[in-house]
Formats: sequence, C-alpha cells, structure tokens
Amino acid sequence: MMRLAVLSDVHGNLLALEAVLADVAAQGTPDVTWVLGDLAAFCPWPAETVARLRALPNAAFLQGNTDRYLITGRRPAQPPVRSAADWAALPAALAERDANFRWTVERLPYDDYEFLRDLPTRIQMDVPGYGRVVAVHANARDDEMPLRPNTPVEQMRDFFAGLDGRLILYGHTHQPVDRIVDGVRIVNDGSVGLPLDGDPRPAYALLDFVGGECTVTVRRVAYEREAVIAELERVEHPARAWVIQRLREAS
Repeated sequence: MMRLAVLSDVHGNLLALEAVLADVAAQGTPDVTWVLGDLAAFCPWPAETVARLRALPNAAFLQGNTDRYLITGRRPAQPPVRSAADWAALPAALAERDANFRWTVERLPYDDYEFLRDLPTRIQMDVPGYGRVVAVHANARDDEMPLRPNTPVEQMRDFFAGLDGRLILYGHTHQPVDRIVDGVRIVNDGSVGLPLDGDPRPAYALLDFVGGECTVTVRRVAYEREAVIAELERVEHPARAWVIQRLREAS
C-alpha cells in the first residue's frame, strides 16, 4: 500500500494546519504529502505557516493563485459592478484587497519569496500498479477558474484536458469534489485554512493505493477557530472582516 496525504489552500492558518497535521499523524505517517497551493495569504500567520509546511518530510508543493499574487504584485480581478451601490463600494473593496496582500508580503522573509516563486504549477507521480496521479492548483489552463462540485461535465473535461493521469487532484475552490469524467477520477480535497462548503472544519484527503485501486478519504478536523479570529483582530489584519466571515460561515 502507498498513502498520499493531500492538503490545499492553507492560507496562513497555522492553527488549522497544525490540527490537520496532527490528524494525519494519528492515521499513520503518509509516504508522500502534496500541498496544492495557496499557502500564505489571508490568515494571520503567513511566515509561520510556510515554515511549518517547508519542514514536512517527503512533501511536494504547487504554486496557487494567491502565491502568485504575492510574488508578482498582480491581483485578482476586481469585484463585478452591477449597480450604483457596487460602484460606490468598489474603492473600499480594492483597498482591502491590496492591503491584504501587502500585509502578507511585509511578513514573509525573502527566503519564502524564493520558495513561493520557484514552486511548480503541476506535479505528478506514477504509482506502481495504479498509474499516474497529476495535481494542479485550479485546473490545467490557469490558476483562477473555479471548478465546483456542480460544474458541468463538459466544462470539467475542457479545463482538465491535456493532463495525462488516471487520477487528477486539484484545490482552489475550497470545496471537496470526487467525480469521474471520461474515465478519469477528479478529486478536490477541500481547504485546510478557509473551507467554503458550509462546514468550517479544516479538510484534507488521504489517498490509499492498493494494487490497482485508490481509496479517497476526505477528513475533517476540529480546531480553535475562535483563536484565529482573535489573532486577526489583535494584529488588525486589513482583510479581517472578510476572513472572519468565511471562517465562521464557511461560505
């Protein structure tokens, strides 16, 4: 048997990460750990979270869209404007967006910048007896288009085209997925740091390969969510209102 632990979208939430890693260890040390991007931005411990992840044994990492924003200075698209009220709210939304990434950059050492800069956008391995497993952050085309549990099969097919794997892993949406598209299994492990599927508990996946089969188990763990909220308030994180809402509502 070979075991792969899959984590994604930690987003600087050190307390959630520690809870997940404790649960991983309690299930038995995995042979390999993959972390599918979005490591640092949004929660109050960016540098500490990256340091903890980099210390993991037998781990491979992807660059997510927020990692790319941190190292390039690029930013996500502005919120859509559909009304005069949206237009009036836009300056504050843009200011919060930019302040969030600036706050994170100010707290990351140069060594972490180099680490995030050099992360790949795709990782893969061949599992004996099973076949190829491929991982991307969001999809095969880019690191931003979200593919959710209810995304039509045709769109899933288009956005994962070109990935040569029996099993495809991805993150980005913060929502677990386990689907078969044209004979290819597509799995999203959810989010460690900011779940958005209605369950605020951190999520990750354990994949057990036995012979030609793979069992996927998405696990949820409890942790001190209110302690994260308290720290966001203490450090006066510029996006704390946005982050706290998502920590509490998971939506």
